[in-house]
Parts: sequence; structure tokens; C-alpha cells
Amino acid sequence: MPALPTRLRPLAAALALSVCLGASTTATAATRPPSLAPAADCALPGRTGWTDEGHDTDRAQFQRATGTHRVLTLFVDFPDAPATDSTDAYAAQLAPAADWMRTASYGRSRLAISTLHRWIRMPVDSTSYGFARGLTFEAHEKYVRDAVAAADPYANFSRYDMIYVVPTKAAAAISFSPTYLYDPTASGVSADGTRIKWAVTFGQDLWHWGPKVADHETSHTFGLPDLYSFTGATHQYVGGWDVMGNIAGPAPQYLGWHSWKLGWIRDDQVACLAAPGRRAVRLTPVERLGGTKIAVLRTSESTAYVAESRRAEGNDKAACSTGVLIYKVDSAGQTGGGSVRMTNANPAATPPGGCTSLDMAVYKPGQSFTDPATGVRIEVVGGARAGDVVRLIKS
Repeated sequence: MPALPTRLRPLAAALALSVCLGASTTATAATRPPSLAPAADCALPGRTGWTDEGHDTDRAQFQRATGTHRVLTLFVDFPDAPATDSTDAYAAQLAPAADWMRTASYGRSRLAISTLHRWIRMPVDSTSYGFARGLTFEAHEKYVRDAVAAADPYANFSRYDMIYVVPTKAAAAISFSPTYLYDPTASGVSADGTRIKWAVTFGQDLWHWGPKVADHETSHTFGLPDLYSFTGATHQYVGGWDVMGNIAGPAPQYLGWHSWKLGWIRDDQVACLAAPGRRAVRLTPVERLGGTKIAVLRTSESTAYVAESRRAEGNDKAACSTGVLIYKVDSAGQTGGGSVRMTNANPAATPPGGCTSLDMAVYKPGQSFTDPATGVRIEVVGGARAGDVVRLIKS
């Protein structure tokens, strides 16, 4: 969860309130046969000024999700919490994040994680940094600045794109793992002639969530929002689908929508219906390379329904159910506020141990989803090991 810079807080609120249902995109799409609608007609613009589901990610604020990301890992301890163990176990805890990201991105995003194998002493006590939910951007930036300054004699920061800061287990006050996203309008943090733009500062929850916490937090630097809820039931929106929701969920592979936003799947792997009509689409499971990954029904300037095929393999080998996942995307939705919401084909089903109701949400052949308010209907007309066939209908 990245803290929002002060300058962006009113901007995010204003943009979220200024969504208008413009007709230009829909009108353009209506002049084409629905079967020929390009993927761009279903891409949604961001409306929050921060991490969201929009495709027009601000590359001044967020780094590209493709290619190699050079990461330097720093290990820090504190006057009130000195480290007494080796850094080896900490590095080993994080290492699998690179393989997981490579698999999840179809090889298009690589974490090249380097480690500075020494404890870096922070200048003040761990309790002074104010790590708690609601941690301010300013307090978080101070933590990053102190870590970089303390490590500067031992590292050349110009060689890296971002940093990971890992505290000793003795520092119980550094409890959770927020992401640092720099403020382009302020002086920020620099070392070796390089601006430190992105950082993940891990907390003790690293030992609970495991290495995928690095994948979750790094994805914020790509522009992805949190899919878990900041209020009410934590996993009320997406259950265990997508690592941006429940990091330890049974099916943490990124949603096809996210893979498209991040550039891991191409436009020609997206089936788009942006105007009234109908279209049958054969979907290849998102866990596999190739094929059509998502079918999208655009419903407004900032909303769409998405269907994708899921299988219990790859990063989803522990999935509680398989079939067609159908969800609503809202690019005007705030991070932690339900910008993605699953529809549930089986709300009365009793989930097995370790699974939740939403983990059983997939649709099987013969089942369908309808939203009368938008004239949208998605029918699952076939399914096999190779994938699923859906029919999109928009009235």
C-alpha cells in the first residue's frame, strides 16, 4: 500500500468526483461491427490520479512493468533493535519473488535482485518512524531517506531502479510493508546522482505473507491498486484471486485485466465488445502463454465487465475452483475501495477448507451473468482443459 504524497491527495479526490459518462468512445465503437472492435475501445482511462485500473498509467510516477528491474536490497537495524543474526535468511525469504514475477508476467517482467549483505544501522530508534496504518508520505520518505543515507558509503545507487529495505526481526515496530512512490515535484531522496523513485520497505509481515509480498508491493510501482478492502471485510471484493488482493490467496495469478494494463498481454489477446451486439470468444487460461486472455464488455467511460478463464496450474495450482471468472472493473474506483469486484456464480456453495465463497465464484458451461442496468450478458457456452468459450451480449 503506497502512501499518497500530500500534493496528490486533493487531486485524487477531485478526479474521483469528476467522472463523466462521455459518449465519444462509445459513439466511435458503434460505427464498427462489434466483432471488429479494437482492444483500445475497451481500455479505460484512469480517474483517480493514483494507482487504479486505468490504462493510461502516468510514467512520470510509475515505472514500466516490462523488462528488467534492477533492485538493491538493504538490511537495516536500529539503536533500539540491533540485529543479532545473519542477513542470509532474509535474502532467502525474498529470493523466490523473482521467479514468481517472471512466471506471472509470462517472462515479460524480471526482478534482478541484488543484496548488500551487511546490517545498516539507522540513525534513530525503530519506534520513531511511526509505522502504523495511516503512515504519512512524509514519515515514510524520511525512513527511505535515512536508509539510503546510511547505506550510501557501501552502495552505488546509480546502478539500480528501485530499492528494497528489509528490517531486522528484532524491530517489531516496523510492522508492515508499504511501497514508496516518489513525488516528482519535490526534492525527494537522492544518492550517487540518482533519484530514488521507488522503494518497498518491508515489515514483520514479510514473515507472514512470504516472498509474494514483494511482488504485491512492487506491483504498486507499476501502477496497480490494492484489491483488498480498506474498510469492512478485508477480502470482500475479489477473495483470493490476484496477488493485489489476498497475497496468500489460493489463486494469486494477476487478473487478465492487470496483465493487459501492465503490457504482459497484447491488444490482440483482448476481445472487446464496446457497442451493442454479440460475440463468441474462445478464452485461453490466464495461467498459460498465448491465446485470447480476456473478453471485455465496456459499459461506460470508466467501467467494464471482464471474463477470463482460470485453471489450477502455474501460480494458481492451489485454486479452489476453475472455469470462467467474471468481474467488474471501475477505473474511477480508489485503491482499497473495490475497483475490481467479482461476480459470484455460486453464492450458496459451501467452500472447502482454506477457501472462501468468492474463491468458488467461477462460472461453468450453462451458467451466465446478467446486469440489466447496463444491458450486459455473459454466457459460458463451453469449457474444456484447453479453455472456455463465452458469448458476450450487449443490448
